[in-house]
Amino acid sequence: MSIQQSDVLYTAVATAENGRDGRVATNDGQLDVVVNPPKEMGGSGAGTNPEQLFAAGYSACFQGALGVVARNENADISGSTVTAEVGIGKNDEGFGLIVKISATIPNVDEAKAKELIEKAHQVCPYSKATRGNITVELV
Repeated sequence: MSIQQSDVLYTAVATAENGRDGRVATNDGQLDVVVNPPKEMGGSGAGTNPEQLFAAGYSACFQGALGVVARNENADISGSTVTAEVGIGKNDEGFGLIVKISATIPNVDEAKAKELIEKAHQVCPYSKATRGNITVELV
């Protein structure tokens, strides 16, 4: 379910110059990076790229969702990490994305870790935004 503008708590603002081969910066100056296509896509690979930025945001958001779920279940996720792998490739409409999310949760058994990851996937705003649009694999 979507939120209404009146429900918004924070809005991130970023502006790109020259698309995938230029620069992107936030209005508050906290992020200001050169973006270049990766070498695998014919670019210089000298800067970051949109897929890396998406992977960074998704992994941080998912880790936050994991924390919410863990608090609700009194599960200890200290020392946990979340990694997002974002792939880009050609599809029928041009290009598309695919994501693999993996989490390491050292203080719970494998079954509980899997349960927490599945629940975090239901809570995470990035997961909600991508659901039904791109393949997201949980490992």
